[in-house]
Amino acid sequence: MLQEAMARQTTSLFYDNLRLVDADKLRMLVRTGAYEGHTGGLARGKLQANVVIVPSRFAGDFHQFCVRNPKPCPLVGVSRAGSPLLPALGDIDIRTDAPQYNIYYFGEMIRQKTDIIDLWRDDFAAFALGSSLTVEAALIEKGVKLRSRGRGNALPKFRTKIMTCDAGPFGGEMVVSMRPIRLSDVDKVRALTARFPRAHGSPIHVGEPSIIGIADLMAPDWGDAVEIMEGEVPVFWASSLTAQDALARAELAVSITVSPGHMLITDVDAQADAGVFKV
Repeated sequence: MLQEAMARQTTSLFYDNLRLVDADKLRMLVRTGAYEGHTGGLARGKLQANVVIVPSRFAGDFHQFCVRNPKPCPLVGVSRAGSPLLPALGDIDIRTDAPQYNIYYFGEMIRQKTDIIDLWRDDFAAFALGSSLTVEAALIEKGVKLRSRGRGNALPKFRTKIMTCDAGPFGGEMVVSMRPIRLSDVDKVRALTARFPRAHGSPIHVGEPSIIGIADLMAPDWGDAVEIMEGEVPVFWASSLTAQDALARAELAVSITVSPGHMLITDVDAQADAGVFKV
């Protein structure tokens, strides 16, 4: 127990120090295996991105799925088939530059890895989707309290009753992330996050979770439960985990994503005009 507590404290201190590290140095720490943790609140001012990798024969359908569902799947980068590089987003090698990856076979997540060099294929295509973790540093700077950040906890995420627009084998319900926000900060949070359209923008719902089909806030479909304290309300953002859920439903023979909370740090300004960066 003592060793576990000391390990958590060391991780927390390391995380706090990383808040001062710029994007390219942080990405190099990830690339060399020196950091394998969550990225929320890091790389202030830079876009963080989820990553989805599929065989190129499914790339057209997945691209269309993102175009039809821009709120949960804000497409910010597309690679060439077979290339692991995303130079429009920075000095990025998609095989090594996220802290952790999920590997799926026929829709089932079978393992996690800190790099996918040995799994990369010439027929893979990579897509980068903006993440709401991008805005956490800006929220903290403006005095918005975000509990549980930097302690190894993953944001709670829930499958809703909001349906996406299908494309080929990809479809299903929208997934949302939830953060407890002080009621007095809700208007500030709405206004601030609206300035980040690449990172899901403003919340899709505030308050009663049952309205969007969530029965129990303490039983998230992904991530760690967070209790709503007195004076707080649950605030929900569209999540790029929507794409990962659609990927699992499609049951492709193989696909790869970054693990929830372990985003790719890019060199793109977080508040840049919306658009897709292609290789």
